[in-house]
Amino acid sequence: MSASEEQHDQQPRADSPTVDEERPPGAGEVAEHEIVKMEDVITIDPETTEVDLNHGRIGKIENLEPLTKLERLYLRWNLIKKIENLDHLTSLLELELYDNQITELENLDNLVNLEMLDVSFNRLHQIKNLSALTNLRKLFLCANRISLIENLDHFSSLTMLELGDNKIRKIENLDNLSSLTHLYLGKNKITKIENLDKLVKLECLSLQCNRLTKIENLDQLVNLTELYLSENGIETIENLDQNKQLETLDLAKNRVKRIENIEHLEMLEEFWMNDNGVSEWTCVDKLASNKKLATVYLERNPVASDVNYRRKLKLAVPWLQKIDATLCR
Repeated sequence: MSASEEQHDQQPRADSPTVDEERPPGAGEVAEHEIVKMEDVITIDPETTEVDLNHGRIGKIENLEPLTKLERLYLRWNLIKKIENLDHLTSLLELELYDNQITELENLDNLVNLEMLDVSFNRLHQIKNLSALTNLRKLFLCANRISLIENLDHFSSLTMLELGDNKIRKIENLDNLSSLTHLYLGKNKITKIENLDKLVKLECLSLQCNRLTKIENLDQLVNLTELYLSENGIETIENLDQNKQLETLDLAKNRVKRIENIEHLEMLEEFWMNDNGVSEWTCVDKLASNKKLATVYLERNPVASDVNYRRKLKLAVPWLQKIDATLCR
């Protein structure tokens, strides 16, 4: 689910749900007589490979036994409380349970061919009971109540992990995820960038809206092209020497006062620095070293109050295409 560049402080997130969606307490609660049975909304065709029951007010997973060829099962926005009755769906490749009332990951052991699992916007407290899903490529668990990153050691094929909007305080237990290219940990309670050295294939790292104060421990992530660190307490741009492939750098809503230590980022196209404390034009002029730079956000920095702000920025970096969500002429 991509955010537009106009809302640049919400990064593009592939097919991942945004961490900024909120549901009011008790959303989805309905009277017993309004809950729909699956048999009332599905026509059983044993040959079907895809079933879409989104927004069905379904209260229980059941009566799917004949669908042995099913590859994709979509059950978003329902009233399901328990993962159950899926043992026979051994051909399943994708299972979406986004926005239900599920409290536990369970009863998935037979889904050995599963490649995508989405249990975002539920009521999970723990990552567990996934060890049989060794073919999983994408795992979405955002907007739950998870406090620990754990029980992921067997996911050597996983390329995308979404754990945004949980209660995680520490980056840990990711060493075995050797195929991971996208890691989303925004909107948690993380205080330090650490324990990422083994994720050498990582291309996108999102740590927006945490409690970080320092950019560090990214040296081994030489393939990183997108780094999202907005809404933290970072004061200095530093320690990006080895991240030469960066194309997008998001440092919006931090405490940075100087643009520095990014001259070597020759691939940089997007630089998001709005809502910081940059006050000196001399450091803004350093952006002239970034020859591929297309978009810069500096609004709500002291320099942006200059009446000639846009003209000065365009003079410093003539090849800019967009300044603060507005196209350059």
